[in-house]
Amino acid sequence: MFKIHGSVIVNSLAVLAGATLGLILGKSIPDTLRKVLFQAVGLTTIGIGIKMTLETSDFIVVLLSVAMGVIVGELLKIEDRIAAVGKISKDSSRFAKGFVTAVTLFLVGPMTIVGSVRAGLVKDGTLIYIKSVLDFISSIILASLYGLSVLVTSIVVLLVQGLLVAFSSQLVFLTDKAYLANFTGAGGLIVIAIGIRLLEIKEIKVGNFLPALFFTPVVDLVARMISK
Repeated sequence: MFKIHGSVIVNSLAVLAGATLGLILGKSIPDTLRKVLFQAVGLTTIGIGIKMTLETSDFIVVLLSVAMGVIVGELLKIEDRIAAVGKISKDSSRFAKGFVTAVTLFLVGPMTIVGSVRAGLVKDGTLIYIKSVLDFISSIILASLYGLSVLVTSIVVLLVQGLLVAFSSQLVFLTDKAYLANFTGAGGLIVIAIGIRLLEIKEIKVGNFLPALFFTPVVDLVARMISK
């Protein structure tokens, strides 16, 4: 029977609470201040993305994964489909941007993978509890900028992290430094793209890059087999 670990529930509730608070605060934030806040979040996001990307152990693996991922993403029109779901919001484009931004920041990175594996294998949810605090703070800011989409993300956090914990025994290989480094590196590039979009430097359909995260472990495995 599928049972969700307590730390995952706490993480989801933290995002839900933070997003709710952000929605309330967002209505009272003047447009001029909101624009500056966008810029601050954008710069911080790029900084986080660069830090993640620099952890890469093999940039060729990351490049191939991102290239293959975005081709699939474009063919499937992932970002457009998210925007279609966002019709429940007044601005479907804003909904899609917020959803992709929140999902990427909340679910991509070493803390998510290692934390989920540890919670599943040794019942230690410490990392996810720490992540919950960080996600709570981030969700307040994101919800004040993007609105309802960040609130919806709490459900995705519950489902995705719950599945990661449930299948942790099959994902132990991702805690290997090389695999984790390239997975983080690919995620870092996506995070940088989010920062670029927040700063309105370039309109990038970041959602179409998400399949890269599924390709990274596969490309990494093939690269290791070839190099032997």
